[in-house]
Amino acid sequence: MKNMVIRASLRNWFQLFYVHKFPAAGFRTTADGAIILQSVSNDIYQNLAVEDWIHDNMNLENRQVLFLWRNSPTVVIGRHQNPWQECNLKMMRQKNIKLARRRSGGGTVYHDLGNINLTFFTSKRKYERMENLKLVVKALKCLRPQLDVHATDRCDLLLNRNFKISGTAAKLGRTAYHHCTLLCSADRFLLSSVLKSPYKGIKSNATPSVPASVKNLFEEDPTLTCQIVMDAIAAEYAICHQIDHRVTLINPTDETVFPGINNKTKELQSWEWIYGKTPKFSISTCFNMVYKHSFLEVKVDMDIKHGRIEVCNINLPEEWLPPALCGELEKNLIGSKFCPSEMTALASALLRSCPQDYEVHRRWNLLCENMTTTLM
Repeated sequence: MKNMVIRASLRNWFQLFYVHKFPAAGFRTTADGAIILQSVSNDIYQNLAVEDWIHDNMNLENRQVLFLWRNSPTVVIGRHQNPWQECNLKMMRQKNIKLARRRSGGGTVYHDLGNINLTFFTSKRKYERMENLKLVVKALKCLRPQLDVHATDRCDLLLNRNFKISGTAAKLGRTAYHHCTLLCSADRFLLSSVLKSPYKGIKSNATPSVPASVKNLFEEDPTLTCQIVMDAIAAEYAICHQIDHRVTLINPTDETVFPGINNKTKELQSWEWIYGKTPKFSISTCFNMVYKHSFLEVKVDMDIKHGRIEVCNINLPEEWLPPALCGELEKNLIGSKFCPSEMTALASALLRSCPQDYEVHRRWNLLCENMTTTLM
């Protein structure tokens, strides 16, 4: 009996470290059985488009798919979330971190090359996210038996009972997919910084994220690289589904393999999808401006629908700016995108139509600068 256990362990070890990778030339979307795909792209929009394409085009009644992918620094919000509530958009612009909205629900996550994304595709009938998480736990335990990793009732993965290393979301339609993150060596300082919203006074019915303490697998065991972990999960998936350890490398821009996929990518990176799908919300906030050694309080109330300003009221002392000019700003902001570039362009255009009064121009620029910094 002992020799049988040893032989089984050796078999699993051999299979684990001999995961073969092939280009997508032989990839067939109509075959039965399970398949493992890995993206060669680190672009969030392209990889989300692969999820959409598989969900919309592949018949998963007799087929299962594991899709492995990683992204350059990105914040990914859930389908029904508000980016102004969830993250620091100003910091993200400064650090060139992308923002994406996925099709599934759930909370906001940070991706970089130290994070692995796993998407499990099945038919709706065979959908079972807890089984997928158990597979990931088994793969990690196979790699490092001493790791204390377990799945929670919320379908998260915890390390040492306290630290979240994986979050989960899903989309159930004609077919189903469950995707999850896995923190291997992500930038935790950047993660915690960009996932803190600095914006005050927001009222919304959007789905809020649930904050959690996180940790990398790398911090527990420095030998656990993303590649080693991905290979282990691919191997465990192959064993579970009784298939060869063959990982098919795919290019998410290849229209010969994925017809129409580039249109999906364009939609996912559009302003209308990322910001325009934000549930309606309102902002009511005050901020102070310093001007010639004195403080001036400004109160702003806005309603935002589909990412565009629907109602706008700006209250400040009448003697500070001509009321007509402030009224023009309010009127012209209505219908515009709630974003810094649009507000700046609009304010500049209005200013050019004003009399050439240096003092008014200085005050106007100060107001617009503070509004974009405070609100957006």
